[in-house]
Amino acid sequence: MHARTEPAEAEPGAIARPPLVRELLLVAGLFLVYKFGRQLAAGHTAEAFHNAHRVWDLERTVHLPGEGSVQSLLLHGDTLAHLANTYYATVHFPATVAFLVWLYLRRPAHYVWARRVLAALTSAALLTHLLFPLAPPRMLAATGLVDTARTYGPSVYGPPRTDHLSNQFAAMPSLHFGWALMVAIGLIVATRSRWRRLWLLHPLLTLLVIVGTANHYWLDALAATALLGLALAVIHPPHRTVTTAGRAQEKLVPAEEPVLVGAAR
Repeated sequence: MHARTEPAEAEPGAIARPPLVRELLLVAGLFLVYKFGRQLAAGHTAEAFHNAHRVWDLERTVHLPGEGSVQSLLLHGDTLAHLANTYYATVHFPATVAFLVWLYLRRPAHYVWARRVLAALTSAALLTHLLFPLAPPRMLAATGLVDTARTYGPSVYGPPRTDHLSNQFAAMPSLHFGWALMVAIGLIVATRSRWRRLWLLHPLLTLLVIVGTANHYWLDALAATALLGLALAVIHPPHRTVTTAGRAQEKLVPAEEPVLVGAAR
């Protein structure tokens, strides 16, 4: 009699990368919906300033640190203010896109998870912008803050009455901070480097920039954090199938005992 070995059941492969064209169309569609939705929220000037006074008074009531304490650090010279404005204008979208591209190429399962979380966060933010238009602190005289972008440049916004490309009354929640925090969380979850928690410097620096440039209140970042927390509670990350420490490593699967079929007894 001949004995033969039954092969062990194959390990399920890694999640396939989503079709690129579909993903590009999906992300572009979400971006267009977001931009269109921001336009729907424009034009609520009186309500936006009323809400701004309420937010400013609430922050003082609960004794949050004044935004001016951060801005004062930037106003010691033109260079810091200019760098902060440049960071605000140029890092937000490119960093998020680079994050998604890297996940798409290297961690497809984490890419799908991160894209869903960002879509949920952005949708919730859009709804909040529609229901609660809010003028940023740079527009509110009561804050005593300087519009650093207008004073030191560069600025991504034009005069509110003529700026038809953006809704400047969409301060809460801050998607600058929400997206930056998700980028950090996503990279911490998807990688294994011992230094991966340093990615938290990105949302920390973003927080200091958005507050110091008077584009957002502290509460805008807190609201973004709360919405992101809800999205993460509902949309769970994938189970890790590989370990990474700067490079992918092959997952080791313990060998199973061969099964003898047709052996003489």
